[in-house]
Amino acid sequence: MSVVDAAVRALREGGLIHLPTETVYGLGASASDPEAVIKVFEAKGRPRFNPLIVHVGGMALAERIGIFDDRARALAAAFWPGSLTLVVPVRDTGLVCDLARAGLDSVALRMPDHKMALDILRGLGAGVVAPSANRSGRPSPTTQRDAFEETGAFVQASPDGGDCQVGVESTVVSLLGDVRYLRAGAVTRAQIEAVVGALAQDEAEGHRSPGRMALHYAPDAPVKINVENPSVGAAYLAFGPVEHDGLVIQLSATRDLHEAAANLFKALREADRFTPPVIEIAPIPEDGVGEAINDRIRRAAGFVG
Repeated sequence: MSVVDAAVRALREGGLIHLPTETVYGLGASASDPEAVIKVFEAKGRPRFNPLIVHVGGMALAERIGIFDDRARALAAAFWPGSLTLVVPVRDTGLVCDLARAGLDSVALRMPDHKMALDILRGLGAGVVAPSANRSGRPSPTTQRDAFEETGAFVQASPDGGDCQVGVESTVVSLLGDVRYLRAGAVTRAQIEAVVGALAQDEAEGHRSPGRMALHYAPDAPVKINVENPSVGAAYLAFGPVEHDGLVIQLSATRDLHEAAANLFKALREADRFTPPVIEIAPIPEDGVGEAINDRIRRAAGFVG
């Protein structure tokens, strides 16, 4: 039996899997099965009011699950498969259980840009919830090894789809009324606006997005951000050349924001394994995907979001 077939079988039997994607590794379960979804929350220790993203293998299924208007279709055409999640009104509540939607009348949908993920999703022919495969509040896994280290005890299949190429969770955009940018990711505000025009402020719909907890993506060591001169003994996540006698982990030696995004969670994990007294992170520009990186590191440091 292939690893894809094993993953599909596990999902059909109500089990959990690791779902490799281009963003992070997800902890996958059938979106229609509340007992399987409960297992996801239990494995992660995740608050049950936080809605889960439903991953789909094609537009036909997406439109069976949710109601797509012209704006939603335009965004899907521009960015799917890819790291963009669309929050739309739910059409068929039987395809995504109430627990997965946190009781909301909306659903968050994404088609990942990852061959193995799409093979699994299309093999199942149904939606799969797949929040990041870490324990709640921990850095998200971007390799199969890290996913297994976090939640391997809970899964029936853990296919290795290689290292994640994007490295931060998907951008989340709401299409409930005005278009709102709920969570920063690799698809930037400017890219969204190029398709649908100016965006509304996001505060009104923030509860509909995953990953909006204040303390999130946190390693065990305390985190300080925007540190230009690292302190003695600190593990330092650098962005560009730096002089530091302690542990230095480069997010990007060439100050490439996409490389930094792909390396972020891996770097946090690596730093944490050395049990430093503090993890300090270099300033990151807010341009483009830098907004998503700063969003994640602010949450890791415990700032509101």
